[in-house]
Amino acid sequence: MQAVAAGRTDTGVHAAGQVVHFDCSGPIPVHRWARALNGRLPASVRIRAAAAVPTSWHACFSASYRRYRYTIYNGRTPNLFLAPWSWHRYQLRLRDDLMAEALQALLGHHDFSAFQLAGSRRPHARTTLQAVEVERQGDLVVVELQASGFLYGMVRLLMAQLVAVGEERLSPAGFVERWRRRARDEVKEAAPPQGLCLLRVGYAEPPFPQAAWYDGQPWFRLGSSDPPPAPGSDFPDSESAD
Repeated sequence: MQAVAAGRTDTGVHAAGQVVHFDCSGPIPVHRWARALNGRLPASVRIRAAAAVPTSWHACFSASYRRYRYTIYNGRTPNLFLAPWSWHRYQLRLRDDLMAEALQALLGHHDFSAFQLAGSRRPHARTTLQAVEVERQGDLVVVELQASGFLYGMVRLLMAQLVAVGEERLSPAGFVERWRRRARDEVKEAAPPQGLCLLRVGYAEPPFPQAAWYDGQPWFRLGSSDPPPAPGSDFPDSESAD
């Protein structure tokens, strides 16, 4: 029995709504597959629902979009509870307004070669960004990206560039110009994997009830308790520097 996933994720990346299909025959009815699999899988993996689909249905190729969420913890003091699920950027307070401005130019169908890691088997680097969002809530900055498909390593490379915009090391115009020039050699760092989560995979006719596949990752809520200095501050806190 071969299992086919809707998309790949790097080691350390979370998935709240991964979808997998497989062909099988046997005595287990569809409604019992989730329980049967959960009894054998490690505690870090859970099947939320199972459904019968036509033989022509494909977890990857039938998908109309994938949506990712990246969580950044932007407070100075380390947070033990957020560490496994976020990127701790404590040096400067991120300009989420500039990050949102930079993201708007990504919407539409473009070549994103600048955000593709080596080793991809895709024949081209074009994809369609359908939606982008940036939201600050206290010391948290959350970015969501939705596309018809993502390149290998795309979101983590993009997020590192976006943080550079938020810290005013790169202007929104510079961010746009860099990926439009396909300047892969200038995109030299990737955001760490633990902040990234495959939020959901969309289909024209979702085979699962909404509770099983829609926004399975809980929202974190955190006040602004100890923000780092703003970019360009004359006297940044020396204890918060690398």
